[in-house]
Amino acid sequence: MAHTDLNMDNQWLPFTPNRTFRQDPRVFVGAEGMHFTTHDGKKVIDGISSLWCVGAGHNRRPINEAIKNQLDTLDYATAFQASNDKAFKAAQMIADMAPGDLNKVLFCNSGSEAADTALKVALAYHRARGEGHRTVFIGREKGYHGVNFGGMSVGGLPANRKAFGAQLLPRVDHMRFIHDPVNHAYIHHEEPVWAEDPLLELENRILVLHDPSNIAAVIVEPIAGSAGWYIPPQGYVKRLREICDKHGILLIFDEVITGFGRLGVNFASDYYGVVPDMLNFAKAVTNGVIPLGGVICRDFIYDAMMNANSPQHAIEFFHGYTYSGHPVACAAAIATLDLMKEENLFARAGQQGRVLGDAMHSAFKGLPNVISIRTLGLAGAVELASIPGTPGKRAYDIFMDCFHKGVWVRPAGENIVICPPYIVEDAHIDQIVQTVADSIRRHA
Repeated sequence: MAHTDLNMDNQWLPFTPNRTFRQDPRVFVGAEGMHFTTHDGKKVIDGISSLWCVGAGHNRRPINEAIKNQLDTLDYATAFQASNDKAFKAAQMIADMAPGDLNKVLFCNSGSEAADTALKVALAYHRARGEGHRTVFIGREKGYHGVNFGGMSVGGLPANRKAFGAQLLPRVDHMRFIHDPVNHAYIHHEEPVWAEDPLLELENRILVLHDPSNIAAVIVEPIAGSAGWYIPPQGYVKRLREICDKHGILLIFDEVITGFGRLGVNFASDYYGVVPDMLNFAKAVTNGVIPLGGVICRDFIYDAMMNANSPQHAIEFFHGYTYSGHPVACAAAIATLDLMKEENLFARAGQQGRVLGDAMHSAFKGLPNVISIRTLGLAGAVELASIPGTPGKRAYDIFMDCFHKGVWVRPAGENIVICPPYIVEDAHIDQIVQTVADSIRRHA
């Protein structure tokens, strides 16, 4: 199929330069294992798990069959005043995987919806226990929590905020970013040890400014994934938990990217040994084949909402989506999590993450314009010096060049991000990394 056979007049592509797309289109028509097939018959290796989603690789038969069987059994049922068997089973499986007493699952359809759901849970929880004045949210610079208004408000990516600033939530502040480009530009499967405490600003400025008694929640990605795989300093996540506990502030981890195996364990919460009060998930939970997201809440949050003084017939939490706990999506999640357990894919991601990290540091360090390399788990980023006056262009040009050489990577600002499916073989890693390295040299 030539791209001239496709009518491209009607689709408005998300997070894509639409004006130039049809000049050099990237149209996928098939996928198997580690590879896409393009509209013109070329094979392209998926070096980013299709935006962190496809952990088990493409076109996995057990997941496909579960979806087909569910469509033949119960295609859809409302989530309001009823539910379905697959939603209950998926919720149990997810809760069993989560750390601590994260036992209550609120389903939605995406990471963006999960972020806004978690913020609403935080407000409702404090109100239910008589502290409705807690309305301030704290995010972090360069954080990403989706594209809905709540998530954009607590998020810290300027490009996602600048056109919508007038309508963002008013009572929001942001902690400083977690990257030290001078002392810790190169990170290889470790937690950098900072000479200073990046959370002092939270304690000494932000909490003092707003008063801790007014703060509802802090929300962070344990690792800043969307900005370009930035890894927090040693002890940061645990200290953040301690600060929130001290002041009665809820702690929300956005694990849409890190959840379900990316770090070689169930969640980044497990990796860092910290239990948040809420944990947001999406993406890899269904291997990307059907949209599904959610928020896992600790028992005390659910209990506070259930113990509110209201009639038995009254709804405790006025929130939800038409497709919350969709039976087909939940069937896909059950099959995905069963498959990942059967094939031990989380552990494999940890193992192959070492291979990826070794390859990236070996191949990229010392190349022209490379200013940082960061690897942890089965993911890494190489950061490039910006071209004066055209920020992001160097990374974008390398991304396009790699596509034409048969490798799909992700440009994120000045970064090229690599995060392949957990089934990735050493040969795939070599191909991805060498293709990127060659392109960096060509775009020096």
